[in-house]
Formats: sequence, structure tokens, C-alpha cells
Amino acid sequence: MRPNARRTTLADIAQAAGVSVATVSKVVNGRGEVAPHTRARVQELLHRHDYLAPVLRHPETTGSPTIEVQFKGGLRSYVAEALEGIMDAAAQAGASVVISKATHAPHWARDLVSAGRRAVIAVTSVYTAAHLRELARAGLPLVVLDPLHLPDSRVTSVGATNFAGGLAATQHLLSLGHRRVAYLGGAAMAVCNQARMHGYRAAMEAAGAPVPDGCVRPGEFTYETGVLGAGALLDMAEPPTAVFTGNDEIALGVIETARTRGLRVPEDLSVVGFDDTHLAQMASPPLTTVRQPLREMGGAALRTALRLANGEKTESHHIELATELVLRASTAPPGSGGAPRQPR
Repeated sequence: MRPNARRTTLADIAQAAGVSVATVSKVVNGRGEVAPHTRARVQELLHRHDYLAPVLRHPETTGSPTIEVQFKGGLRSYVAEALEGIMDAAAQAGASVVISKATHAPHWARDLVSAGRRAVIAVTSVYTAAHLRELARAGLPLVVLDPLHLPDSRVTSVGATNFAGGLAATQHLLSLGHRRVAYLGGAAMAVCNQARMHGYRAAMEAAGAPVPDGCVRPGEFTYETGVLGAGALLDMAEPPTAVFTGNDEIALGVIETARTRGLRVPEDLSVVGFDDTHLAQMASPPLTTVRQPLREMGGAALRTALRLANGEKTESHHIELATELVLRASTAPPGSGGAPRQPR
């Protein structure tokens, strides 16, 4: 809509649909007593003409703001901890949160506005240019938490210092005396995975430790990637003595594959994760990992979404929070338990 264009009114929609203003009002407010075919025709006209109810045109009058939080895939430990941070921050700010799986059905952004949403937080979800255009038309701000791809300059995002985390994890393994260090990561094109891998490679290069072919393996951020990837690494003629993984779930898969092959962690194989979810502390042995401040990231995303919903500006379109290496029992010098066992 052009800045000076006249806003569409209920009367305009009623005239176009051939119904009364009262009927259109019932549809806008979600009331019954409207025939399904009439409701569908009115809703289509509301979408086509970018109609916003007056109360939604002035967010400051709506009371407690409601933020839509969308995620893709399963509710894994990583997502759950980020959601905890979002909900804690919302409670402190007096805001409400609605959690859903991203579907992007037709008119999804307009439907969110009609339902009273003030902004969207996407947890690792991928948004295309078409999605961004629809959000812009609906006037709905978007904040992406830990983006999978390099965020568009029009998109505000919150992430962590993934490169520094990858660097610290690998330097720790090198400081223990490991030289054959592998990296098992998530999706090859995911920006967070690339940053962690580049941190790994930078540490290896600085130490003069070569990265043999096959020691860098992308996959998904899943336990299954750890199981299968570790199997491939341990089948190498000279298997690695340490593995840095793209997240804690992959690390647990590596530990399980080592166990099934009669290898001990960390005596025969050191393993480092990334995220520091609850899984890291429950692992056997407890997992050395890079702490990604997931709850703090969720809180920052919520506060940023509220600022954008209120029409405020942000200092940067991307916010990064610091990572930290957390030492536990899954790493040790190579061969620390005596002569290394050969994998079965």
C-alpha cells in the first residue's frame, strides 16, 4: 500500500462481497453466524485488499503484545532451551508467546496479524524472499534466532560466536596433544556449521596439523549423523584420535559408535560437542562442549522482537553472543588409558 493511499474500510469489503458491513465485521472478529462460502469470499477480499482491523493498526492500544515463535523439525533439546529463554524473557516483559511449527500457508503472515501477533521469531527456520515480502506487506517484524543461512540485511537475527567456538574447541584438543582431529558437522550450507568448521580449520592450520581427506564430514544436526559419521571416521586406515562435532546430539552419536566398537571415551577417542544442552551433562562420560548461550539468545530475540514491534530501531541487524568452552570428562590426551585399542 502506498503511504498516502486510503485504507480499505469494512464498507469497501462489504460492497465488494455483496454483503452487509455487520457480516464483514463478524468475519474479522472470528464470530460465527456466517455461511462458510460467504466467510471464504470475505476473507479472500480482506487478504486481497490488505485490510487491517483498526485495533491492529495501532499496536500501542492492544495491551499485552503477543509474539509468534516458529520452528521447523522436531522439538530437540537445542530448540527447547532456546524456547525457554524466549518464554522467560516474555514473562519478564509482560508479553505473550504463541509457539507453532512453520508452515507458510497462503496468507500466513496476514493471518498472524489478524490473530493479533505483533512480531515473529523464527528458530533456525529458513525464510525466502517471498516470505520476507509477505511479512513486509503485513507490517510484521521478523527476528531469526541462530539463522541457518546468511541473513538478509532486511532481517534482524541473533546468533553466537560460532567461529570462536570452533577455534576454542579445536585448540583444546590440540593442546592435549591430538593431531588427527576430525570435524563432524551439520548441513554443509548452514552458516553456523560453516563458521564452526572454519574455526576448526583455522586452529588446525595455525598448529601445523594437516586435515586428512575424509576428516571433515557434513551431515545433519542429529544423533544419526554422529553414529554414521563416526563409523566412517573409525573405518579410516588411520582413524582420528579426537572428534569435534557440530552439536551435542552428533557428539552423543559419536560416543555410542565408539562404545559399540569397543573404544573408550576419552581414553581411546576424545569427543567435543557444541551447544551445552542438557544432553551434554547427561552423557556418559559428561561431554566437553562449547556453550552456546541458548537461553540468553532466546531472551535477546524476544526483547528485539518487542522493540521492532514498537517501531524502534536496532543498533545492528545481527547480534552475536559469546560462546565458552566447558571442560568435562570426554576429552583427554591421546592414548591416556594405555595402548590405544583398535576399532572392531
